[in-house]
Amino acid sequence: MKRVFDFLVSLMGLFLFTPLLVLLSLLIKFTSKGTIFFIQERVGENGVFFKMIKFRSMQMIQDSDITISVKGDMRVTKVGSFLRRYKLDELPELWNVLVGDMSLVGPRPDVPGYADFLKGEDRNILKLKPGITGPASLKYANEEEILSRQENPKEYNDEIIYPDKVRINLDYYYQSNLWIDIKIIFATIFRNSY
Repeated sequence: MKRVFDFLVSLMGLFLFTPLLVLLSLLIKFTSKGTIFFIQERVGENGVFFKMIKFRSMQMIQDSDITISVKGDMRVTKVGSFLRRYKLDELPELWNVLVGDMSLVGPRPDVPGYADFLKGEDRNILKLKPGITGPASLKYANEEEILSRQENPKEYNDEIIYPDKVRINLDYYYQSNLWIDIKIIFATIFRNSY
């Protein structure tokens, strides 16, 4: 049932948002150098890698190994800042949902390496399709702002935020159902808790 729901909603979303997707693509293309889309390898269901697609919101930097960003990050473009504020950079992920790499709701897909830290019961999270949104995404909707206040953002992410996200996503693994997914989607749209 979840896959059918994901397929139908993502198909409808891509159709309805086509004018917006075109407009945002043009804004990105004509306001900064680089590609329209940011495509990155992420860890998917059962630890299988897939290519996640987002609107590019940062300057193109070669050989950058930085995996987190903070509020005020100088790499973020003006259009990118707007896209990130309203989570519009995530809209192309509807394609990932349509083709079955992602779900509308689930744990956010990690970059390769982070999944290696999952041990024991926590590895159950990898049985889930990663999502565009999820309960951990809701809690950390202002993650970049939180990280910007830390002396060492990466350390704070690795030692505080990431373990908390794992706990939240494990709770979701045991309790998830279509009704909870619908509540999370509406909470994401209206920026409140579910």
